[in-house]
Amino acid sequence: MTRYILKRLLLIIPTLWAIITVNFFIVQIAPGGPVDQALAAMSGLGPGGATERLTGQGRSETGGSALSPAGSNPADGRSGYRGGRGLDPEVVEAIKVQYGFDKPILVRYFQMLKQYALFDFGDSLFRGESVLGLIGRCLPVSVSLGLWSTLIIYLVSIPLGIRKAVRHGSRFDVWTSTAVILGNMIPTFLFAVLLIVLFAGGSFLKIFPLRGLVSADFATLSLGGKILDYASHIFLPVFVMTIGGFATLTMLTKNSFLDEIHKQYVTTARAKGLGERAILRDHVFRNAMLLVIAGFPATFISMFFTGSVLIEVIFSLNGLGLLGFEATMQRDYPVMFGTLYIFTLMGLVLSLVSDITYTLVDPRIDFERRSA
Repeated sequence: MTRYILKRLLLIIPTLWAIITVNFFIVQIAPGGPVDQALAAMSGLGPGGATERLTGQGRSETGGSALSPAGSNPADGRSGYRGGRGLDPEVVEAIKVQYGFDKPILVRYFQMLKQYALFDFGDSLFRGESVLGLIGRCLPVSVSLGLWSTLIIYLVSIPLGIRKAVRHGSRFDVWTSTAVILGNMIPTFLFAVLLIVLFAGGSFLKIFPLRGLVSADFATLSLGGKILDYASHIFLPVFVMTIGGFATLTMLTKNSFLDEIHKQYVTTARAKGLGERAILRDHVFRNAMLLVIAGFPATFISMFFTGSVLIEVIFSLNGLGLLGFEATMQRDYPVMFGTLYIFTLMGLVLSLVSDITYTLVDPRIDFERRSA
């Protein structure tokens, strides 16, 4: 197993390189880069404003990409960037130097690879702060949302799915299936807004705070006060994220256990006189849980990033999901690639953790022998 883990750790390097490389070149040729954002702001239009709408989201007048301007003519006071019309060409050139776009694309690419190998993600183009500082400040929010949501979903869905499999076709099975499916059907943003209106100072009660992960006076509170304050801030966002996450894992667990229960080895165990609890615990559980464990990395990453973006916006939580979304809208490339790097690395590490958990649940699985 040690040899297999080392192989997987070494595979992380080329995988990270491939993902970062593909995204780098796709983003570099896309219109509306940071230079266009800065020029639009100087022209009084602002990022994503009239300049992009009039020019096809930042495409230059000559038809070239906004990041690769063509047809510059300093003599007539214009640059290849539509947002730079009327600006001194020297000013436009200074902005390109400021954001590093005075260098060829390959130079920027290899410079990025060198920095990322040292975990140096540079500084945000628009926030005046290092990317690592931004990620370090936003990471606790996303970890809290993703960890608590995933933990609650697994703690509820696995026992519920097992019970539904054992009592398949009963009223309990029908009613719980209806409940989890209805919960999955409710739009997340609509449920979040409803809870804010009812319990967070909307039109009715003000039980839970609406902004931030902790209160401003958190440092002055006692230990019990800190726990209560943190729980009150995190309750509604986590509740919204988990309410729609039960359906998939519950039905996956149920179907996985049903499939194992109807196999021949279970019939043989019953014929030998083993009780149902012993069969479920000693035989069915180990085999049925493999499929559930396989989905853990995807579940955590979806909760950690894709599932939390909207929640972070609605509940004013400054997490990594919101940071990545805003960086994409602003074309803040260092932040975009920094968050992508972190999320990719986390996904690869969690995938390895999932394989290790396989062997803990079922020692018969030997990844090292299979990969040989």
